[in-house]
Amino acid sequence: MHKPVTILAFLFIVTVSRVLGQTSGIISIDNVNLIPMTQETVLSNQRVFIKDGRILKIEPTSSPRTYEVAQIIDGTGKYLIPGLSEMHYHWRSKDIESDLKLLVANGITTVRNMAEFDGQNQVDIRRKTASGELLGLNYFTSGPYLQARDLASSAQVSNVVKAHREKGYNFLKLADNLPKDLYLTLLAEAQANHVPVVGHAQRNLPLEYSLRMKSIEHVEEFVYLSDDNSNPLLKQSAADLQEVAQQIKASGVYVGTTLVVFDFINNCLDDTKFSALQKSELTKYLVREERKNFLTERNDYRKLKNREFEGVKAPVLFSSYYAWMKDFTRTMASNGVNLLTGSDTYGMVIVGFSLHKEFELLQEAGLKPYDILLASTVNPARYLNTYPLEGTITEGKNANFVLLGKNPLTDIRNTKSIAGVMLKGKWFDQKALKQMLQEVEAAYK
Repeated sequence: MHKPVTILAFLFIVTVSRVLGQTSGIISIDNVNLIPMTQETVLSNQRVFIKDGRILKIEPTSSPRTYEVAQIIDGTGKYLIPGLSEMHYHWRSKDIESDLKLLVANGITTVRNMAEFDGQNQVDIRRKTASGELLGLNYFTSGPYLQARDLASSAQVSNVVKAHREKGYNFLKLADNLPKDLYLTLLAEAQANHVPVVGHAQRNLPLEYSLRMKSIEHVEEFVYLSDDNSNPLLKQSAADLQEVAQQIKASGVYVGTTLVVFDFINNCLDDTKFSALQKSELTKYLVREERKNFLTERNDYRKLKNREFEGVKAPVLFSSYYAWMKDFTRTMASNGVNLLTGSDTYGMVIVGFSLHKEFELLQEAGLKPYDILLASTVNPARYLNTYPLEGTITEGKNANFVLLGKNPLTDIRNTKSIAGVMLKGKWFDQKALKQMLQEVEAAYK
């Protein structure tokens, strides 16, 4: 016959059961240098607990362990940052799974696709990443790449906007200039239907009109814009551009950087740099049929080498544009404009790897590493309305991290020293990330 359980013994059993219930599936990253992105700081020797895909608790490693855990990840000498965001991605290959692997292997846990091309169903891809059918990045998408012919009348504008709302796209992307009346109609219809308008600037209208969009997708767009007094920004003084940057900041618009794609174009116009592209080890991550399009004389930009625009040879003109873009990016950053890191993933702007190249170019342009990281963590989370759960490493947030071997705040190139990635609480060590890259390489042979 069993002895009756005393009240104290019963309470002890209940307490132990609760603790054991809490420890089930808990992971900890121990002794790690934490860069929370709530401020420019490094918190040394921290312990981060993860449970059910969320940050359960953060505490100093020197303190007694709050929870028993199922797995310990050694963060000694390493740096933990929030997952990175590729905010201007295009799915141009035939294999979305390979693209997702390239993104995760490069520490990217949030991606924004910027056009639905023919034969694609971007909303279905978003559904599959959310459900786990595909590798589960935070996936956002615009609708089709809209040009003037797609928005040629008020009725057409209304139909396009309603179709975006019904399909459930996150954004409507405008990729062309519209007459002022149709552009204003588009903004009004989109506002009424809760569909954010993003895209290229309205180059035939004063700057202020483009600032009415949620985001302008390339710094390049400002090369072609004029202020409200019809003065081209490209020809304005540094002092005047400070005022322009203040106007952009005051509007609240976000600006995508995408310097790397313009850098790629310039490299195509230079024989020596183009030869280096052809020999790049990253060609193995470019779909085979695309190698002929971008790494031979079939490349459209190679055909511009000897062309003149307004009496200036293309290589000289594009180089001057690029120098201006880098200067203006620095000006916007110093004035607090909300920047978003993106790369456009075009040609040898290879998915995943290109974001780290974008970081390097932004650092070369004069941005601080911390500000570059803000543009890839906090700013995207604010922009996408996910900040309650994304963008920083703090209790209650989603467990989307990158573990680095070196400190990115001293040199942004250290974001490439990836020791592991956590995606929605699932840990991918270096071996798993290497396997992803090998699978893509095999798929593209």
